[in-house]
Amino acid sequence: MSMMRTTKPNFNRRALATQAMEAAITTRAKAKLDQHSPICIYGLCETLGVRVRFNNINMEGMYLRGVPPRIHLSARRPLPRRVYNCAHELGHHVFGHGSSIDELREDAKEHPWEDPKEFLADTFAGFALLPVMGLRRAFAVRGWTPETATAAQMFTIACDFGVGYATLLTHLSAGVNIISRARAAVLQRVAPKALRLEILGALTPEPLIVADRNRAAPTVDAEVKTLLLLPPGTETTGDNLDYERDLAVGRLFRAVRTGIMQARAYNGAWSAFVRIAPEAYVGLAQYRHLEDDSNE
Repeated sequence: MSMMRTTKPNFNRRALATQAMEAAITTRAKAKLDQHSPICIYGLCETLGVRVRFNNINMEGMYLRGVPPRIHLSARRPLPRRVYNCAHELGHHVFGHGSSIDELREDAKEHPWEDPKEFLADTFAGFALLPVMGLRRAFAVRGWTPETATAAQMFTIACDFGVGYATLLTHLSAGVNIISRARAAVLQRVAPKALRLEILGALTPEPLIVADRNRAAPTVDAEVKTLLLLPPGTETTGDNLDYERDLAVGRLFRAVRTGIMQARAYNGAWSAFVRIAPEAYVGLAQYRHLEDDSNE
């Protein structure tokens, strides 16, 4: 998602951003969600009667008006990107837009936010997934400050909310003005591979999710082959996760089997349900953690 522009938009971005923020607040309230906790975007869609399906398609996402309304997402995208794309398509639904197809962003026109509908949907996604109160709490409870947080610390908070590292930085700088754009630009230069090297002390191609003892989300969503860095001493139920090794900052596991299991640490003071989907799962979102997907 690029915030750089060379031409002035033909709409009032500030007014639309306020509209998007208010819509995100209203949508969370309608679903009886608070205004600070991380959410499961697929659960929110289900509550609102919007059916979400993952497909083996080479695009970002698609919103189809109808009964019921549907969102189609590419199973080829990384997990955090699917989350954001789903929130973007939900934005089209919330604002009553017509059916739309969001093409590959790298193939999209140079300035995608010249379309006010796309700007609304994108900004709605940011506020729905990353509420300001929740972000401030996430930093404060860890004793971190946004403007001085390291790349690894930013990555931890991104994992808490289920979004990508770059998405978090863009929202913090351009969405809610919590960090400067200059600071965001510095952090953006840290590549995902370098982040994993810093956190794990070794190069690895697999995606990584970090869940520390201050994680607010009660669930950790992963897919097979994902690495999960959980709090030190974490014990798990079932055989969905394989223990890899202990690090100074936590215990590393690898997701190996679809299903839902519980992880606990600090004598039960920290716990979370780990929900594992097949790699590049195709099917309805509500069935992604089941071994046998027999849905439509």
